[in-house]
Amino acid sequence: MNGLILTSLGLPFLGFLLIFLSEKNEQKIANISFWFTHAMGISIITLLLIWGFAGFPSHEFEWFTLYQTADYRFPIIFYLDKIGAVYLFCVWAIFSIIVKYCRVYLHREEGYKRFFMTIFSFAFGLNMVVLSGTIDILFAGWEIVGISSFLLIAFYRHRVQPVRNALRAYTIYRFCDIGLLLGAWMSHLLFHESQHFSELADLFNNPSMPPAGYASLWLVSTLILIAASGKSAQFPFCFWLPRAMEGPTPSSAIFYGALSVHLGVFLLFRTEPIWSYYYLTRLSVFNIGLLTVIIASLSEKTQSNIKGKVAYASITQVGFMFMELALGLNDLVLLHFVGNAFLRCYQLLVSPSIVVHMLRVEGSTDSDFYIQDSHSRFQFLPASLRNVLPEVLQNTLYVFSLQEGNLELLVRSILWHPLKSIGVWINKTPPILKLIYGCSTFALFGLVILATRSGTEYIAIPVSALMVLTSLSAFSIKHNPIGVWNAIGLSSILAGVAIWFLNPEALFDVGIFASGIIPAWILGIVVLMKLLKNDNFAATPFAYRAFAETQPRLSLLLFLSFLGLVGFPISPAFLGEDLLLSHASNQGPWFAMPITIAFVINGISAARVFQRLCMGRANELNIV
Repeated sequence: MNGLILTSLGLPFLGFLLIFLSEKNEQKIANISFWFTHAMGISIITLLLIWGFAGFPSHEFEWFTLYQTADYRFPIIFYLDKIGAVYLFCVWAIFSIIVKYCRVYLHREEGYKRFFMTIFSFAFGLNMVVLSGTIDILFAGWEIVGISSFLLIAFYRHRVQPVRNALRAYTIYRFCDIGLLLGAWMSHLLFHESQHFSELADLFNNPSMPPAGYASLWLVSTLILIAASGKSAQFPFCFWLPRAMEGPTPSSAIFYGALSVHLGVFLLFRTEPIWSYYYLTRLSVFNIGLLTVIIASLSEKTQSNIKGKVAYASITQVGFMFMELALGLNDLVLLHFVGNAFLRCYQLLVSPSIVVHMLRVEGSTDSDFYIQDSHSRFQFLPASLRNVLPEVLQNTLYVFSLQEGNLELLVRSILWHPLKSIGVWINKTPPILKLIYGCSTFALFGLVILATRSGTEYIAIPVSALMVLTSLSAFSIKHNPIGVWNAIGLSSILAGVAIWFLNPEALFDVGIFASGIIPAWILGIVVLMKLLKNDNFAATPFAYRAFAETQPRLSLLLFLSFLGLVGFPISPAFLGEDLLLSHASNQGPWFAMPITIAFVINGISAARVFQRLCMGRANELNIV
C-alpha cells in the first residue's frame, strides 16, 4: 500500500514535468495526459482495492523525516482512511473526465500546454491534501492547489476581468492561510508530536481530561474554521467563487464545482476532534453553513449567467455540508459530497452546450423569446413568498440578492482597507522621520537591556513591528515593482532576524529560511531590472505589461522568484516558515501572529506584481 500511495502522488507530478519539458504540440501533450491519467487511475483503484480487502483500516505511512532537531521534527506522513478514500476516488474520476474533455475542448487554444501543466499540478496538490497525515503536509498541498487556482482563473490573461478575479481569489486564499498557519502552529504547541490526524481522536477520548484548555481549543477551532470557510467560499467569503468562473469551463468544473470547493469540508473532517469537542464551536460551524445557505440561495436566483448560478448552487450545498458536520452526520456528508461533486461537474461541462442550444432556439423563433418570465423583478422568489411579503421587502431582498449581500465590501472594509491605509501612511512618511522613529525605538530597547543586563530577546519586539510595517508598505506600493520586491525581501529577512533575537540558538534554522528567501529575492530583482529596463512603469502604473508573451523566460524566472518569496513547497522557505513559527511558539507565542500576517501580506503583494507585469495583451496597454 505504501508504494501505491507514493505512486498515486508521484504520477500527476511526473505528468506535469513531462508536459513542461515537451514541445507545444497538442498531440504529444494529449498523449501524455491520456497515459498518466490512466496510470494514476490504475494506481488509485488498486490502492483502494487492497485497502478494502484488508478490512478498510486507517493506514498511516511515514516516508521519511525531512528535518529534525532536539525539539522539532518535520516528518513526511501520509494517511488513508474512509474519508481520504472517498475523496481520492472522486479526485481521480473527475480529473480523468476533465482531462478527456479538455483534450478536445481546448483544441487550438493558445494556452493548451499551460492549461494541462496547471491541471496536473492541481491534481498533485489535491492528492497531497487528501493523503496528508499531518496539518503541515496538508498545508503544502493546500498551497499547490491555491497557486493552480490563481493561474487557471487568469488563464485568459489577455482580458482584464479574469486577471482581476484571479487576484481576488488568491487574496482570500492567502488570508485563509493565516488560519491554517496559525492552526498548524497551535497544533504543535498544544499537541506536540500528537498532531497526526490518526492520533487526534485519541487525544479527546477522555471527556473529563481535554488535551488543552477551553480558550486554546476555541482559538485553534476558530483558526481552522476561517481556513475552511475561505477555501469553500462560506460566509462571509461567498463572493469570490462566482468570480472565479472566469477561467475555462473545465477548470471551473473541477475546481469550483467539484473538488477544490469541498476542501474546506475535508479540513473540517480531518480536524473534527478539535472543533467538535465543545458545543459552541459546533454551533459556529452550523451557523456559518446556515448563513451561507440563505445568502447563496438568494444570490443564485439573480445570477445572469449559467456558471454563476452553478457556483452559488454549489456554495449552498457546501453550506448544508457544514450544517451536517456540525450535527455529526459524517456519513451523510460524504454521500452529499460525492453527489454534489459529480452533479456540479456535469452541469458546468454541459453549460456551453446549453447556451449554444438556447441561442439556436432563439434564432429560429420569429416572435419574442423568453427562457422564463423576466418581466417581474421578483421572479427570484418562490410564488408563495411573493404573494405574502410586502413590496418594500421584496425590493430589499432583490437588491440584497443582486449585491450578493455586500459581503465583498464588508470583507474589504474590515481586512484590506485598514491595512492599505496604514501602508499608504508609511509610504508617505519622509525617510528621515522613518529613520528617527526607528533609531529612537531601538535606542529605547537598548537602554532597557543595559539597565537590566539581560533581555536581549526584547529586541525582537521592534524588529517584528518593523517587519509588519515593511510588509504593509509593500502592500500599498503601486508605482515601483522593484520597491515592492525589496520590501518583501526585507520583511522576510526581518522575520528571521527577530527569531534570532528571540532565540539565538535558532541561527541554523533561520539560515534554512534565508536560503530560500534570499536567492528568490535576488533572482526577482535581477529579472525585474531586465524586464523594466526600457519600460516607464511609473507613467502607466495600472497597465498590464504582458511580459509572459514578449519575455516568456524572464516571466518564468519571475514566477519562480514569486514562489520562493511566498514559501511555496519547492523552496526551503516552506520548511523555514514552519521552523520560525515553531521557535516563536516555544519562546514567545505572541510572536507567531505578526510573522504570519507578514507572510500573508507579502504573498499578496508579490502576486500583484507578477500579475501586473506578466499578464495582459502584448502591444496594448489595458488601463483599468
